[in-house]
Amino acid sequence: MPRISRLDRSQVTDEVAHIYDHFMKVRGNIPNMFRTVAHRPEILTTMIAHFRAVLETGTVPVKLKELVIVRTSQINSCQY
Repeated sequence: MPRISRLDRSQVTDEVAHIYDHFMKVRGNIPNMFRTVAHRPEILTTMIAHFRAVLETGTVPVKLKELVIVRTSQINSCQY
């Protein structure tokens, strides 16, 4: 059981709900990392801005960027 709860859409502010809606539309789910950070909406919004800058700009396809993220986590023995 996680020490910090993951917030459902019904538990978040309108600002965070818009972020949740975007992820549901684009990915079909809301990553647990974002659901946990939603306890601090000001941090979540800056975190989302960073992820969008990395994933949604440039010429490298998003799928390849995501694979690089996963592989980097594996190399660093990150269990998440």
